[in-house]
Amino acid sequence: QVQLVESGGGLVQAGGSLRLSCAASGRTFGSYAMAWFRQAPGKEREFVAVISWTGAHTYYADSVKGRFTISRDNAKNTVYLQMNSLKPEDTAVYYCAADRSPIPTMSAARYTYWGQGTQVTVSS
Repeated sequence: QVQLVESGGGLVQAGGSLRLSCAASGRTFGSYAMAWFRQAPGKEREFVAVISWTGAHTYYADSVKGRFTISRDNAKNTVYLQMNSLKPEDTAVYYCAADRSPIPTMSAARYTYWGQGTQVTVSS
């Protein structure tokens, strides 16, 4: 069982930065691929970024590539999402998710554990 708690969301102007954190409970955090998804009002949840167990492999949605960076600190049971050059279209609730698989996936259906989400609002 893994419990996930996101933090770091807020209101920021376009071009600004935010860093999201996701703290995980449980001793086996290092055995989970961790991902960030987001959901804007009236839209489906979409993949943002994923990182493998060790952090050696990361993948990003095309819409955030070059602007967002996912990282993890297994000693602190925490995964991060550094978001730079934010745009109004990045406005959404951001969720972290955990999947006990050695192969990182972009499919939300594969993720077993989800956080409650944190709101990110980017003003123009």
